[in-house]
Amino acid sequence: MKLATFQHAGHAVYGVVRGDDYLLPDAEFLRRHPDLLSVLAADALSGLAGATASGAAVVRAADTRALPVIPRPGKIVCVGLNYKTHVAETKRADSEYPSLFLRFTDTLAAQGDEVLRPAFSDRFDWEGELAFVIGRGGRHIAKADAFDHIAGYACFNDISVRDWQRHTHQFTPGKNFPGTAPFGPYLVTRDEVPDVTRLTLETRLNGEVMQHASLGDLIFDIPTIVEYVSRFTPLSPGDVIATGTPGGVGDRREPPRYMKHGDTVEVEITGLGTLRNRIGTDA
Repeated sequence: MKLATFQHAGHAVYGVVRGDDYLLPDAEFLRRHPDLLSVLAADALSGLAGATASGAAVVRAADTRALPVIPRPGKIVCVGLNYKTHVAETKRADSEYPSLFLRFTDTLAAQGDEVLRPAFSDRFDWEGELAFVIGRGGRHIAKADAFDHIAGYACFNDISVRDWQRHTHQFTPGKNFPGTAPFGPYLVTRDEVPDVTRLTLETRLNGEVMQHASLGDLIFDIPTIVEYVSRFTPLSPGDVIATGTPGGVGDRREPPRYMKHGDTVEVEITGLGTLRNRIGTDA
């Protein structure tokens, strides 16, 4: 299934993507599971498929406003330096363990949202990534069991305010400006992605390709990430883990290149859709 969260008729709701339409769950299912996070927490994806299988209410996507696929995840864990091409362009040393940082929930944005560059920084950089969403929680999850804990996959843009990222060695501020992490346009359930390593990621700025990589090039693969993260914190349904960006970021180009007001940035992953956002300026 492809699942989307959106605003319709003044309410946040979710549904199954069918072409240019969304199929809404029936009223009873929505009463029990008011958002996708609650669907995942109840292990009710199969029930959602049944609740939209026949006679479902249909909403035209054009009549809705997209929301982040999981609007309020309990955790957003991001992996840095997880492609050899990005490690090389940053001139960093290889690491024995995944490099991790956290994002706040209010940094999420949705498909079509205007992402605001802070007016006091012109170093606003793209980072196209694959994100996965936890379906079944757990602690100390073994690599062999990792995919059993994943609900699905989505595009993610880990947009960075580079000067604020480098004020100190701890770069939390540059990764946590509000609304700077587009996430979507929808969540593709794991059963529709039999081999995530065969997917291709591409980031485009105003139609020009900035990043192009295979998901098979991750240094720390998804099972390794799940095992490592779950060793220090319990993973819960709805938690989001972004797997890192490949080489081609603007900050490491010669000369550097950054996003500016009026630009359009796109992250496309095979079978997961295209996440498209316009860049504005936060006054």
